[in-house]
Amino acid sequence: MTDPNRTEPEGFDPFEPATPIASSQGAPRNMAKDPTQRPGWERATLEKLAFASLNEQKAARRWKTFTRLSWLAFFIFLVWLAMSRSTPSTAKTTAHTAVVEIKGEIANGGDASAEFVIAAMKTAFEDEGAKGIVLLINSPGGSPVQAGIISDEIKRLKAKHKKPIYAVVEETCASAAYYIAAATDKIFVDKASIVGSIGVLMDGFGFTGVMEKVGVERRLLTAGENKGFLDPFSPMSDAQRAHAQAMLNQIHTQFINVVKNGRGDRLKLDTPGLFSGLFWSGEQAVEFGLADQLGNVDFVAREVIKAEEVTDYTRRDNVAEKLAKKFGAAMGAATVRSLQSATPVLR
Repeated sequence: MTDPNRTEPEGFDPFEPATPIASSQGAPRNMAKDPTQRPGWERATLEKLAFASLNEQKAARRWKTFTRLSWLAFFIFLVWLAMSRSTPSTAKTTAHTAVVEIKGEIANGGDASAEFVIAAMKTAFEDEGAKGIVLLINSPGGSPVQAGIISDEIKRLKAKHKKPIYAVVEETCASAAYYIAAATDKIFVDKASIVGSIGVLMDGFGFTGVMEKVGVERRLLTAGENKGFLDPFSPMSDAQRAHAQAMLNQIHTQFINVVKNGRGDRLKLDTPGLFSGLFWSGEQAVEFGLADQLGNVDFVAREVIKAEEVTDYTRRDNVAEKLAKKFGAAMGAATVRSLQSATPVLR
């Protein structure tokens, strides 16, 4: 409300038109200071905002395109790596000694799998420049199936290509690794190498006693009375234990026959515990006929094969394959490992 006692200053007329902000002479200076006083400033501002938005969208599209092309190039690189293997060309004709490494656990899907070892051996045997093949072994053992496949292929390739193949042991050549070595022409070891362990095992755990103490009930449904006899939470009957032992004995006999056939008269069969799963030093292995003599790769290449140049034919997982296994097979690998824990192992 208007104060009734308020008095307007002398000479004030509320209906008189407002005085212009500035004279015509001062207008340019005010417009320079305040762009909103310029005519058409709204349109100019909208145009600037529109162009800024378009430029931002163009930059975003360019970045998105660059990102997609980068990922595409990355996957093309991975595919190229997957297609290329780390094996030498078969065009090599100069005289050399071919080396194939068998390191770590002998298992399907690993670097020492039958797939990789056999592929490398085939390349080496087929190379005209390879005067002999050396299996460089450092393995505690693994799958008897993988070892058997490699052993059979060694015999086939020797007969086909008429080339010598030798085993050279580094630290360890035990169980499935020795299964493979026994198929070669000669076995060379270091005096401190670990050699032997001609035996088979099937390991696991049983928790039935613990479950009874803590009051846990195992609910396992099977179709077939023996389907779950390797389940660690269920008791094993005498019949099931006898069945598993008979299977292990059969595999052990197969192992012994391979060693006898491969080593022949060089094997000292009267050695106590020779096929009991015991292992010996390299020096003892030579004494018992499990190995032939002391020597390393360079010695075999120089003195036995007579080709000092050494070429590595080992086939391994490349970067792309390792990434694929990590990202695409994590769950599957865990399932396979859980199933393989109940299979016979030579180690």
